[in-house]
Amino acid sequence: MVLRIEHVTKRFGDFTAVDNLSISIPEKEMFGFLGANGAGKTTTFRMILGLLNPSGGTITWDGKPINYSTSHLIGYLPEERGLYPKLKVKDQIVYLARLRGMQKQDALKELDVWLSRFKVPEYANKKVEELSKGNQQKIQFIAAVIHRPKLLILDEPFSGLDPVNVEQLKEAVLDLKNNGTTIVFSSHRMEHVEEMCEHLCIMHKGSPVVHGSLKEIKRSFGKKNLVIHADFSLEFLMDYPGVMKSKKTTEGIHLQIEGEEVAEKVLKEIVGKGFIRKFEIEEPSLNDIFIEKVGAAYE
Repeated sequence: MVLRIEHVTKRFGDFTAVDNLSISIPEKEMFGFLGANGAGKTTTFRMILGLLNPSGGTITWDGKPINYSTSHLIGYLPEERGLYPKLKVKDQIVYLARLRGMQKQDALKELDVWLSRFKVPEYANKKVEELSKGNQQKIQFIAAVIHRPKLLILDEPFSGLDPVNVEQLKEAVLDLKNNGTTIVFSSHRMEHVEEMCEHLCIMHKGSPVVHGSLKEIKRSFGKKNLVIHADFSLEFLMDYPGVMKSKKTTEGIHLQIEGEEVAEKVLKEIVGKGFIRKFEIEEPSLNDIFIEKVGAAYE
């Protein structure tokens, strides 16, 4: 059940929103789409769902196009909320679940499970408009997963949520993945993608600038971060050979270096100068990679 996007382009008049995108998303995995607003993430999702037709290229899931015959296997959480404000939560969810081919009783049972899980069982009889933004988001999420989809598409699922709600929703998403759902989600928050995804694609102006497994992307980036906290001045390291970028922090210095051998030389340089509280090499963060790759595309 691989989702394949092959040479897909989408034009709106003279504007190209997605430009020759080719990606395959393995079954039972979580795949992250990263990019600034306007990078083409939502347009890509709408094409996957068949809501928009590509101007060129093909999208298949398990070798077949996605259309009404597959809709009971797919869940979608759109970025812009689309619940009926005057409807009670349970009526809303039952209606949407029936559209996915579920029986009313099954939908109510699933709804109870989800509301208990999110610690809000009393919301079943509330109108959507009576709920806070974060809780509306939970109901919208339940609507996307009530029918236990095999493929789940989440467009900015954590936007506008407080940290407690983000954690609750993240756990729910990871549980679904562990139970075999293929999940594709977009975010402009690097740390969410970094934490949850094995594979990802960074998009910029409709084109993929980085694409592959998180481990490989980090390895091929080649650079490392070196964090040093010490009780003596480390400023002289800012111009040290092999240091690409440097930033002073309240406790010391944060360096981006070419490789581990630079760290070894730096350590020899500072030993004996005073007390070193911390000396740590870190993998580059997705943020570093994003800024460099997308920054290069801006120039």
